[in-house]
Amino acid sequence: MGKLERIAMQQDRADGLKATRRSFLLTSAGSAFLFGFARKASASQIYPIADGAPESGAFEPTIWSSVSPDGQININIIRAEMGQHVGTALARIMADEMEADWSKVQITQVDTDPKWGLMVTGGSWSVWMTWDLFRQVGAAARTVLLEEGAKLLGVSPAQCIARKGQIIAGNKSISYGDIVQKAHPTRTFTPEEMAKLPLKPVSKQSLIGKDVKALDIPAKTTGQAIYGIDATLEGMVYARPKLPPTRYGSRVLSVDESDAKKVKGYERYIVIEDPSDTVPGWVVVIASSYPAAIRATDALKVTWAPGKTASVSEQDIIDYGRKQIADKNGGVYVFNDPGTDKAFSSASKVFEQTYTCASVMHYTMEPMNALARLHDGKWEVHCGNQWQSLFLPVIAKALSVPEKEVVMCSYLLGGGFGRRLNGDYAVAAALISKALSGKAVKLILTRSDDMQFDSFRSPSVQTLRAALNDQKAVTSWQHHASAGWPTKVMAPAFMEKGVDGKPYDQFAIAGADNWYDVGPMQVRALSNDLAEATFRPGWLRSVSAGWTSWAYEAFMDELAHDAGKDPLEFRLEHLRATGRNAGSAPNAVGGAERQANVLRRLAEKCGYGKTNLPADTALGIATTFGQERNMPTWTAGAVQVHVDRKTGVVTCQKIWLVLDAGTIVDPDGAAAQTEGGALWGLSMALFESTEIVNGNPQAHNLDNYTPIRIADAPEIDIEFIKSTEKPTGLGEPGVTAIGAAIANAVFNAVGVRLRHQPIHPADVLAGLQAKTAG
Repeated sequence: MGKLERIAMQQDRADGLKATRRSFLLTSAGSAFLFGFARKASASQIYPIADGAPESGAFEPTIWSSVSPDGQININIIRAEMGQHVGTALARIMADEMEADWSKVQITQVDTDPKWGLMVTGGSWSVWMTWDLFRQVGAAARTVLLEEGAKLLGVSPAQCIARKGQIIAGNKSISYGDIVQKAHPTRTFTPEEMAKLPLKPVSKQSLIGKDVKALDIPAKTTGQAIYGIDATLEGMVYARPKLPPTRYGSRVLSVDESDAKKVKGYERYIVIEDPSDTVPGWVVVIASSYPAAIRATDALKVTWAPGKTASVSEQDIIDYGRKQIADKNGGVYVFNDPGTDKAFSSASKVFEQTYTCASVMHYTMEPMNALARLHDGKWEVHCGNQWQSLFLPVIAKALSVPEKEVVMCSYLLGGGFGRRLNGDYAVAAALISKALSGKAVKLILTRSDDMQFDSFRSPSVQTLRAALNDQKAVTSWQHHASAGWPTKVMAPAFMEKGVDGKPYDQFAIAGADNWYDVGPMQVRALSNDLAEATFRPGWLRSVSAGWTSWAYEAFMDELAHDAGKDPLEFRLEHLRATGRNAGSAPNAVGGAERQANVLRRLAEKCGYGKTNLPADTALGIATTFGQERNMPTWTAGAVQVHVDRKTGVVTCQKIWLVLDAGTIVDPDGAAAQTEGGALWGLSMALFESTEIVNGNPQAHNLDNYTPIRIADAPEIDIEFIKSTEKPTGLGEPGVTAIGAAIANAVFNAVGVRLRHQPIHPADVLAGLQAKTAG
């Protein structure tokens, strides 16, 4: 799709004067226009290039960046922007190494193309995955500009330095823009050549770790920033799905459109035929406006033969998981050290507990939506998505066309949190357009539609066992976890293999492979196929580290109390950087010792051990390594809670977090990400859950789904350990320590152990009553 075509498709439908998210200014500047479809953002403008192509006369040392003759520097971003300012974080890595003038840096969130490689935004991977590449790319650009600048200044490169968009030699200087304009550099680099270029020392970094203005804030503030739900095409129609009673297996028996025809604007309905089996059983209503689509869909009467899971409940799934864990022959072993069985058979005592978590929804601010059409022989799908590399092939399969005939056009996301790693809504939009002979169609799910078929976090059940000797020291460890596996359902090729050679979903067990020195360790992951048959399990912020970490950190607390030891000291005793916990370069240098360090610092910050707190008020602690063992973000968290003995209400008064994520690239973004993660962890620990009833989540809107409210938000104190190690992730680690810290704090406050999340007041009251009776 050409630039002018993109301009035409966003004609201002209001008065052509005021730019807002749904009404945009269209002005000419030669062959370029300012228009609403643009996704290239700088501090003051939006530009229309979305394919990553350099502007005329620009220098493009690699596909990732270009320098134009006017000095503007464009950096291409393949990660999805959902409020985390990922473009700013990644751009500053390259701009710092390049010695760019930050005021001249702009970013382009590009559309799909095989040249970009893996397009995915999740797992807290963005900075970690991009760090090495973008430093090398920046060094490549700096190298050429310095060489060409030296020629223009009549000196040798050794006499020059690069600083803030200029090449300087003594009292002479030349800007990057002038170098491009006069020298017309064309040198490019192979990955092997870039890897050999010298990089700036930490002492010379001017943007990394410093406060700079986020590049996307102005456009979001003025309303020029474009989200998927804002996209329009001339002549498009609207669609809304009528969802079947089960995610899988439902079959349409009959459709009665007599009442729908009474709705002004209703055009027709379509029964989707999906070769990819992504949206089976969906019926969609087509209308001339979205309000008409909403009303007509409500009026449409569809009779289905439901799938086999129409009567499945949340308790059925949990009970099924318990049976899986009890069966010693199932599952996949992530760790299975020799000596585990012997250690347990000879143990003086075996300590065992089981922990469960409820289903949790994504509930993004922007409901799922996509716009699709066939244009110039290509299928275009316009939407916000977190994993284009995964779902472009699915869309192609659904359409029965080659992948090269599909392009996904990238937009800002009004919330993702893992929900838009699933592109089911994009598949549906493409299939609707195909049924309409390629006509442009905009599919929007209402909030209730969105939640009914959200790819939500699976309920989980975990059993932990520790073998103890006569001194109550841990001599071996077992962790068994059953849950629905999102990677198995949506991206089985990405699954890893366990020590037994069987594939498993690493995102459904991450965190259980902890860094404690507990003797021979056995970690077993179990795919809850009843959950997977009932709904589409999804990746939700921190994924399994949101439940595995809460279980093993609550378990560590229970072990400490059973041994009569202080929970802090008990943890530190087991964080020894030896053997498999010694750590390794480049991501886990220092190993368990860095986790012990954040825990020690946390204890100092929160005043651990203080005894002057009010009655029924206490601290609880927990420590994790964020999510993935090969990309650890060492995390320690403490919470202060008060428990109301009359109502059972748990109030979180303050949260402390200390994190070692290596080099902090974007301090403001890091703090915001960690705060958001902590609040999400708190929300899941005390408030947030739904329940599967008759095969679907019971909650369909905020009247019966309750995430944390502003009044429940506590004071938060966050500290990042200074480090020059490679940066790791920060989007999700803030979630991981909160749940266990709250459960441990409740015990310290009123002596009640709670092993299910979320912690409801009724559970607290029941625990208090049982304690009194006991």
